[in-house]
Amino acid sequence: MARLRAVPTGSALAGKKPSAAGPEPARRACRRAGAVNGLWLAVQLALFPLVLLLAWQLVTEWGWIKRNVIPPPLEVLSIWYDLITGGTGQAGRYAGSWWDHAFSSTWRVFAGFAWGIALGVVLGLLIGLSRVVERMLDVTLQVLRTIPVTAWVPLSLVFFGIGNAPAVFLIGLGAFFPTVINTTLGVRQIDKTLVKAALMMGASRAELLSRVVLKGALPSIFAGIRLSMGIAWVLVVVAEMLAVRSGLGYLLNDAYQFYRNDVVIATMLSIGMLGYLSDRLVVLARDHFLQWNAGETYSG
Repeated sequence: MARLRAVPTGSALAGKKPSAAGPEPARRACRRAGAVNGLWLAVQLALFPLVLLLAWQLVTEWGWIKRNVIPPPLEVLSIWYDLITGGTGQAGRYAGSWWDHAFSSTWRVFAGFAWGIALGVVLGLLIGLSRVVERMLDVTLQVLRTIPVTAWVPLSLVFFGIGNAPAVFLIGLGAFFPTVINTTLGVRQIDKTLVKAALMMGASRAELLSRVVLKGALPSIFAGIRLSMGIAWVLVVVAEMLAVRSGLGYLLNDAYQFYRNDVVIATMLSIGMLGYLSDRLVVLARDHFLQWNAGETYSG
């Protein structure tokens, strides 16, 4: 007859210490996976810009493009550094002026952007909620929308004179139309069943507007706001070339007059970087206000 082996009880095992090496390999594997994912993300973000910069450097080094027409990126980077710090003096009369011009442009962009999207959201909600308001305003808005914003430059100078006001007006006008159109679209795409359900549950008109209509239209509203931010940075260059004597648009035009293409390209890149950072702010705001929608969309 086989002898039965004694099975250790919980009290017998209580004195043994658990192995400390158990979870450590899993932690190291997680850290390695995180490092690999971070490296792959950095490669994805940097690969295409680096290829463009390398191609730009090579075509100028090989003489395919004259250096005085389009300077190589290393020279542009040096000029850009001098514009910001004024340390090398290579930028000449523009050395160290970047901060003042960048601040002026950023202020005008956000001032015009603010009134443009505020008016666009309000009118978009009214048009989306009321067919009467749509019939009253739609024809006028569509006619004005097809007029290029640059065509408003003479009238803006007549009405507001030289200074910040015409620039802020032009930027806000350009930011207004994408916002109003996308807000109207967002309101019109709300499911009527949600509205009926809210009314059946006793929601007031204010609650219906804030919790159903506005919340449901937010994805489209933020799409319009992102478009408006990009347009605002385009228009600030136009406005500063004509109406003011400061800002990156003014710097770009003045450098062009003196054939400083290195300063022109550095200024163009500055506008692009500031526009990108502004867009990131809009995206952060969108992600904050649309957390409720993150798990239901492809982006989530």
